[in-house]
Amino acid sequence: MMLLAPLLLIAAAMGQAVAPAPKPDVVIWPHGVSPLGIKHKDNFGNHGLSITVHDKSGIAEVHQATADIMIVQSGEATLVYGGEVIDAHTTSPNEVRGTGIRNGTSVHIVAGDVIHFPAGMPHQWLLEPGKQITYLAVHVEEPTAVKP
Repeated sequence: MMLLAPLLLIAAAMGQAVAPAPKPDVVIWPHGVSPLGIKHKDNFGNHGLSITVHDKSGIAEVHQATADIMIVQSGEATLVYGGEVIDAHTTSPNEVRGTGIRNGTSVHIVAGDVIHFPAGMPHQWLLEPGKQITYLAVHVEEPTAVKP
């Protein structure tokens, strides 16, 4: 009996020694907009979220280390992708910008369309005067190649 009590205390202490791992906070953007404003970008380590509104044509962009998934919420535009970036220059690590895209593919994009750009894919939005496009972007870091 005297041996049983210390064993029960040790067992109870061992059960309390390992605390459960904290769960990450859930982030909710009511009506598709961050509570911190439309310009806010949330970064979750290997992925991020942002809302982008274009009311004029944009520059050519290449994200060399991240894939983009875009869910168009409203508006319309022409999307040019692929091809070669004109006047390409590095603006920050793994980010290239340019004045346009040569020999790219053009497609008309409207609300409800979902687009996936793999890392390294040039893309550019072209808007007609008076038009606008708004989309939710999910930026996902591409995993590095696993060596055998």
